[in-house]
Amino acid sequence: MERNKLYPVFLKVHQMNVLIVGGGNVGLEKLSFMLKSSPDANVEVIATWFNEELKKLAAKHPNVTLTKKEYETTDLQNRHLVIGCTDNSKINIRISEEARDRNILVNVADTPDLCDFYLGGIVTKGHVKIAISTNGKSPTTAKRIRQFLEDIIPENINDLVQNLNEFRKTIKGDFEKKVNVMNKMTEEFISKK
Repeated sequence: MERNKLYPVFLKVHQMNVLIVGGGNVGLEKLSFMLKSSPDANVEVIATWFNEELKKLAAKHPNVTLTKKEYETTDLQNRHLVIGCTDNSKINIRISEEARDRNILVNVADTPDLCDFYLGGIVTKGHVKIAISTNGKSPTTAKRIRQFLEDIIPENINDLVQNLNEFRKTIKGDFEKKVNVMNKMTEEFISKK
């Protein structure tokens, strides 16, 4: 059976230098997705033109810069993460190759072979964040799972997280003991429902 071999991570994009190349609908989608999850993301979007909705979205986020120009290799300087989403496949291939040559993580929209990572579905409820991946096979499935989880996870889950965090601070002993106490407590919480 084939399985998903991706390693999930949660990036602090507000502490990174992110580049998106492309100012059309796909650029808007990628920027929207990032800002929905991380409203303070530090992003520069480079494109020869920007659709109006992307301009409006960027105007609401002071850490987003729009630069009207063609992509150049020097645009990769000091970047941590790059997303290529132009409507020109040659430029997207170039972005991927040049980013990889510089050990910069890269995603090229709808082109898995040019990607180091995928952007999955995300559910956020307070401090709880769940990422969903179908290994690039079915974004529709990821969307449906996201919608299901958004419906079943209670809005007050953040209260549970905060309370368990406060309780964790009161536990004495080594790491293993703390893990065992927290596991026992959360098992009891689940069994009461």
